[in-house]
Amino acid sequence: MHRLSPRIQHAATALAAILVAAFPPAWAAGPSAPPATGQATPGTPNVKDRYLADWLRLTPERRPAPLKPGVDYGMDPATGRFIWPKATPEVHEGQPFPGEMTSWDKNSYAKNVKVLAFYPGVNSPFHAWNNIIDFEGKRYLYIHDRDYLRIMDVTDPANGKIVFSSGGVWGPKGPSEWYDAANVKDYLGGATIAWSKKLGKPVLVASYEIGRYGLMSEKLDEPDKVAAQRSYNSLKGFKVFAMDGPLPSQWRLLATRTTDVRHPDAPIGQQQGSGSLDAPEYYGGKYMIVAAAPDDTYALTEYPNYLYSPGYQVWDMSDPADPVFVSQIAVPGQILGNPEHESAYLMNPRAGNRTSWMGARNPIFLPKALEDGGKIGFGAMGGLGIYAFDLSNPAKPRMLSGVNTPPSFAGTEFDNADVSQYARTGYVFTNGYPMNRDCYEPYKDIFVIDARDPSNLKVAAKMPEPEVPKGAPFTHFCQRGGNYGPKRANAIGQPGQWRQGIVPYSFYNAGVQIYDVKDPAKPTIAGYFVPALADETQLPKYTLGKGIFAIYTEYDRNIIWALAENGAYALSTPLLGEPVLGAPARPWPHR
Repeated sequence: MHRLSPRIQHAATALAAILVAAFPPAWAAGPSAPPATGQATPGTPNVKDRYLADWLRLTPERRPAPLKPGVDYGMDPATGRFIWPKATPEVHEGQPFPGEMTSWDKNSYAKNVKVLAFYPGVNSPFHAWNNIIDFEGKRYLYIHDRDYLRIMDVTDPANGKIVFSSGGVWGPKGPSEWYDAANVKDYLGGATIAWSKKLGKPVLVASYEIGRYGLMSEKLDEPDKVAAQRSYNSLKGFKVFAMDGPLPSQWRLLATRTTDVRHPDAPIGQQQGSGSLDAPEYYGGKYMIVAAAPDDTYALTEYPNYLYSPGYQVWDMSDPADPVFVSQIAVPGQILGNPEHESAYLMNPRAGNRTSWMGARNPIFLPKALEDGGKIGFGAMGGLGIYAFDLSNPAKPRMLSGVNTPPSFAGTEFDNADVSQYARTGYVFTNGYPMNRDCYEPYKDIFVIDARDPSNLKVAAKMPEPEVPKGAPFTHFCQRGGNYGPKRANAIGQPGQWRQGIVPYSFYNAGVQIYDVKDPAKPTIAGYFVPALADETQLPKYTLGKGIFAIYTEYDRNIIWALAENGAYALSTPLLGEPVLGAPARPWPHR
């Protein structure tokens, strides 16, 4: 584990708050033509896309070799421990190992957690975003991804009812409606709901980005799919809606913006960059932060099916109907064609592995909203590490420091940051998550970051791995099959206030793990809920093994919503307090 060197830190500070206009494309004339003789120029990659070609020219080839289960990694028969792989390529198929269970574990396990209800089939087996809003004394839970939207009345969380449904419903033969990832234009992406003081009503801000699944597998081998992403057939940006009621028919479109801030009037198909990733960081006031690569030069990334290294954008939302771009933030090692960025990238041991995600997946995480006096934010930047930013002047953000850890690929590193305990302790939690099945990648630790001095971030500790429940038919969660490791803790826009001393995490086949972080440098596991895993009688084989891949906590009612491959659980725990089984005392978002 290491901090960035002083030389790189110095360069980083100078680069940290860069307007997109400061980095014109480096390839205005396009790639050079080969000699007339037909002889290829040495070092010229055989790819059509000029950004991919220059990335290949820059980086060495360090793709990890496939490993053999039971030889390079797997169960230690003497101790019952799992020996983790050191480095693996990204794969899409299962990688079973000797000693792994041959059928899905149908037992469930709990400690300090009670199941209030289970709602089968209300989500997809792959992903879910969540939001909550109160209207006229009723509480509504949104469960959605690009290909589906469910809205449930959860005023009584133990007796929820679906009040709106669109998109496919999954069963053992697959979804009721097939989803074409390459031709989706009208959808709800990662969204945040906040109360607009200016409008006197809630607004919903939804991200629109290039899809990360179903569009491309290997960018070096699929030139037509790369070209399709460059001229993507949907918005790269975000939309703002006024909410006159809980249903989509009651929403009014206020504004549409592209994150291609260099070309703000570019039509769909001509917008550069990634679009806005995941849910925006927005609390209804003046400022909003999104994760976005503003143009195609943000291209220094190894991930095989993604073209961009997203940074961050700050937007002025004083008038939700007229969002105004404020600033672009990058960290060292993101921009192709910029010598300082390229040098920083090449110093990263992940450069050339053709596997690691580089750049942001979520916006900067704010312990306190900027308009309420917040000044410090934390950004998880994949294989680039985690960074602290001074946002006291949002028009001129400053990077204060960054810290990284030894590489852990495949899978995603530094995906998110939990800042719920920062005001009390000065510590932040951060982690990546597993992408390969059957533990075919290094374990993804949850790192405890000492951020008491934001200009000197340090790794202070790691969260403990989940404990195997007594009586379980396995000695390590890897034997349960599917995916194992942390996903995310607190989502953006959860009702109520973060609970001090307690942080819940979704943990795939280890369910929900609830950490006691009263002393963040010495975290312990205080409770868990590990559900039975779905099988082929419920879902197709290729979807199985996810367990709990998302959580969303109602801190005002002491309820955790846990999204599994086969449905949604409403959970309560005495670690949060007695659940409220009716309407909350105050509507959300707070008026």
